[in-house]
Amino acid sequence: MTKTKGLKRVLAATALAALSAGQAAAQDVTFRLAHWLPPTHPVQTMGMTEWMDAIKAASDGRIDFQVFPAQQLGAAPDHYDMTRDGIADIGYVNPGYQAGRFPIYSLVEIPFHMDNAPRGAKAMHEWYAPIAEEEMSDVKFCLANPHDPGTIHSKTEVKLPADIQGKSVRPAHATMARFVSMLGGAPVQVPAPEAREAIANGTADAITFPWGSIYIFGIDSETKHHLDMPFYISAQLMLLNKAKYDGLPDDLKKVIDDHCTPEWSQKFSEGWAAEEASGRDKMIESGEHTLYAPTEEEVQAWRDAAAPLLEQWTSDVGEGADGYYQGYVDALEANDAKF
Repeated sequence: MTKTKGLKRVLAATALAALSAGQAAAQDVTFRLAHWLPPTHPVQTMGMTEWMDAIKAASDGRIDFQVFPAQQLGAAPDHYDMTRDGIADIGYVNPGYQAGRFPIYSLVEIPFHMDNAPRGAKAMHEWYAPIAEEEMSDVKFCLANPHDPGTIHSKTEVKLPADIQGKSVRPAHATMARFVSMLGGAPVQVPAPEAREAIANGTADAITFPWGSIYIFGIDSETKHHLDMPFYISAQLMLLNKAKYDGLPDDLKKVIDDHCTPEWSQKFSEGWAAEEASGRDKMIESGEHTLYAPTEEEVQAWRDAAAPLLEQWTSDVGEGADGYYQGYVDALEANDAKF
């Protein structure tokens, strides 16, 4: 009897261990993360990698990632729907690639609001996270990631808003496309990975881009004139598929929640912002580029030209627009990120 009982205990213990191991294995998860940038881009090599590594460590390796860069799972404008539909578990999304779909969000695209990307990322997260629960209710908002303030880079000199008249311009997003049209230019709307081709083949005469990305995407040989003025931002979002998130055990949900915070939006954005800012210095040092610093009066002319964008945004959003606007401005000022 003793031997039989002992054998039963061993078998029971073995079965329990196997069951526990099976349960643990069932709780392990790999997130398919899709983005549309090249794998060498600072967003992946810096902020994204740091974020993923922190989650892996915090979950004791139970959360892992499979990264699909360079539009491998779908075109850049499709990344929101890809995330919603589960083609990707996490999507790096530029909502501005889909005009009119997220009207409240598009406030961040209007020029002359944010002058610092990392602090602005934190402010934007604080402001937009509760709004996203309604405006992007079919995904889970995680992080905000604006680039360092960008400007206009062109084949011929651009000093004033009137210089856009008659030019074809690749805009960063729908709001900048509207601005180009307001100034008498023709927007050439292609996502960032296709921007160089548009400039190189003459489809576009100019581009709105952050400084470093001119080099990252090989556009430095095509645009030699640059408006030396912090102007606008394009803010990408890290979004999660809701079903994937909801299917996590509570302890892994907490790991994700702990890495979807305003502080992480700031940290995620720091490396890329520094890399973008360094592009301006590189242009100056090269001696191959002409940077034009507008006067105070010329800066004001650009501000005045952009003012109707806010009026249009207010009209598009309708009820509650004033409160959304004030909330955004307050968040920027609280984080020392306001122009």
